[in-house]
Amino acid sequence: MNELPPRHVDRIAEPWGTRTPYGPGTPWPARVDSYLADGLDEQDVDRWVQSASVLHSNGDALDIAVKDDVIVGVRGRANDRVNRGRLGPKDLYGWQANNSGDRLTAPMIRVNGELVETDWDTAMNRIVARSRELLADSGPDALGFYTSGQLFLEEYYTLGVIAHGAIGTNNVDGNTRLCTATAAQALKESFASDGQPGSYSDVDHADVIALYGHNVAETQTVLWSRILDRLAGENPPQLLCIDPRPTHVARQAAVHLAPMPGTNVALMNGILHEIISNGWVAQDYIDRHSVGFDDLVSHTRAYSPERVAEICGVDADDIRRAAYLVGTAEKLLSTVLQGFYQSHQATAAAVQVNNIHILRGMLGRPGCGVLQMNGQPSAQNTRECGADGDLAGFRNWANDAHIAELAGLWNIDVEKMPQGSPPTHAMKIFDSAEQGSIRMLWVSATNPAVSMPELSRIRNILAQERLFLVVQDIFLTETASMADVILPAAAWGEKTGTFTNADRTVHISDKAVEPPGEARPDLDIFLDYARRMNFEDRDGQALPPWHDAESAFEGWKRASAGRPCDYTGMSYDSLRTRGGIQWPCSTDNPDGTERLYSDGSFWSDPDYCESYGKDLVTGDPVEPSEYRALNPDSRAVVKAVHYFPPNETLSEAFPLALITGRTLYHFHTRTKTGRAPQLQRAAPTVWVEISEMDAANLGVEEGDVVEVSSPRSSIHAQARISGIREGVLFVPFHYGYWDASSAETHERAANELTRTEWDPASKQPQFKYAAAQARRLRAGGGPSKAPTTTASAPSASTVVPTVGGLETVERTGSSTTS
Repeated sequence: MNELPPRHVDRIAEPWGTRTPYGPGTPWPARVDSYLADGLDEQDVDRWVQSASVLHSNGDALDIAVKDDVIVGVRGRANDRVNRGRLGPKDLYGWQANNSGDRLTAPMIRVNGELVETDWDTAMNRIVARSRELLADSGPDALGFYTSGQLFLEEYYTLGVIAHGAIGTNNVDGNTRLCTATAAQALKESFASDGQPGSYSDVDHADVIALYGHNVAETQTVLWSRILDRLAGENPPQLLCIDPRPTHVARQAAVHLAPMPGTNVALMNGILHEIISNGWVAQDYIDRHSVGFDDLVSHTRAYSPERVAEICGVDADDIRRAAYLVGTAEKLLSTVLQGFYQSHQATAAAVQVNNIHILRGMLGRPGCGVLQMNGQPSAQNTRECGADGDLAGFRNWANDAHIAELAGLWNIDVEKMPQGSPPTHAMKIFDSAEQGSIRMLWVSATNPAVSMPELSRIRNILAQERLFLVVQDIFLTETASMADVILPAAAWGEKTGTFTNADRTVHISDKAVEPPGEARPDLDIFLDYARRMNFEDRDGQALPPWHDAESAFEGWKRASAGRPCDYTGMSYDSLRTRGGIQWPCSTDNPDGTERLYSDGSFWSDPDYCESYGKDLVTGDPVEPSEYRALNPDSRAVVKAVHYFPPNETLSEAFPLALITGRTLYHFHTRTKTGRAPQLQRAAPTVWVEISEMDAANLGVEEGDVVEVSSPRSSIHAQARISGIREGVLFVPFHYGYWDASSAETHERAANELTRTEWDPASKQPQFKYAAAQARRLRAGGGPSKAPTTTASAPSASTVVPTVGGLETVERTGSSTTS
């Protein structure tokens, strides 16, 4: 690549870096971002090891810099289809957590109420003894597994085999249930199978990009850079943004709708009403490739712009403008994320986005696609591999032939597989632990003591003496501190495996350095447990049969063969040579598949599909016979639903709508990003965003300490007066429940306030809607420390801007090849 001189950029102050404009249908130019610690230069690096980012779902390809057997930085991979060399702030700085001095380095067990270090044999034998005792006394349903969206494919598949095949429990789910379970469910409802129809490269072609509850500028910063580069080039796309906050997406949008939380279904029905009323539909495509259109027409008649405006608190003409934008686009790309997924009627709202694309025939062509986004780097893998309650390979729990096929692959009796009841989702797993039917819970790579709703309840569940809690992690998190056994795990960069991003791109991450102390890869820990438990198939061979990451990947390929998520055309060698590859990728299609459904056919055949769907209001499964009658010809399913108000309504006591979410500089509960100095300085502590009008009514000024309360609890946070819509509060969820740096100890976790209520179809908690109140406690001694560079930008111009130092190097090529 012909390179221009390097540019040194403060990527805290400029999160999306330098623009490289390009026009529609042309390649996205490369720009290689890198950051090395301690003033090192690239020539100082001993070796570069191939990987990709694990602090968001974008899948940014990168190389890990190693010097003296220590990770010292990262560099983007210019030839990768996902990021073309770009890295976001979390990519650039988050790796420093690996080198933190407080890593877990030895197993720990609880003795007389205290956690003490021990050896692996003692820790694992304690887990095995308890497992055998519970299996003998209570059966498989006494054991539960709660995992992450940040492990590798090989680890999820191994966990799925152990839970479903060896133990026979359905009590297995991931924190993806909190994050993007609705993405999977919405795809199953419309297309009868998981799998993102679109591709990131659709940004290169679209003339309209619609973002529904998706603050892409902060959650997938490199994807936003791609959109910004299109906006800076010739013939830029127009943006539609639906978000109650003034995000950077909203500031670039041709139309910004800021509905009241909990009203997304009404808004989507209003947009569909206008699309149908104006005849902006591809009737021939609808007739040939879908079922259910007439029902949608009937449902949406009642949702005139005026009625929807009253429900949502937006202008009726803005609804018409939004409908015109998506209804007349020649190439429409839509993305959806937490603003829809974690809210009231989550699946119902996300399905309506799919409906727009079916009605307009905009699937499977360049610039025409849907991305029901993920929030975590390997959320897609939990769903593919059966580690979130789904059946491995996108098989159908309601299809006996699919269960038998998987049992045959694992060489076990089909009766060993859990049957007769739906998979146990995370919220139900914690219910069962609370009630005492789950007596052992194994938590890997996640921190539910901060991330789950209604935290006082979760703490009480985890602290039960009758619950045997195993935590497998890299740090002593809030959850780990409550464990009976702690297993120290290897982090990203310390193990080998693959993972799949939000547009189905698979990357390999090779081991760069050794894990600290006695920490072990998660795969090794799961396999050690299986061996100690003497799990075997019906021929007396070890179950699972593999012994390392590559052999696990080969085992997964056999399970994926012929299924929508087919990996059989991939290998570790091809992933190392080519970089990211999109599934399905078979031996007949070794280059992978950029877009799904390009020929108007879907994975919805009743004998093949992953799911028959659910009732979007009750969550009741659609019966196989009902589905066969509805969709015998493998079409897309148009599903209609009416809006109904949230169960928790605003009142005189709690007049404000509370939403929670992320900030650009942190990921989840900050176990990694909180240990990266640049990221932690950019967003060091919790805040609450409040509109200028609400602040004035409450007598609150920028930086004042405010008590935010819901019917469940209260927290203290500094006020950030911003452009958020009136009547709405926003609190980031990243911060643990005790602020050790404060002179006063007070609860500060947003999830103290959220509700134990979930979407009926996806079972995803409703973090985006709770009734709340706010009151001023005292002056805060200065402005809030919330970032000024993000959606939390202050209304006041006197707040000092967020900066982080000129540390990142960008190299922009004069050509688009690399």
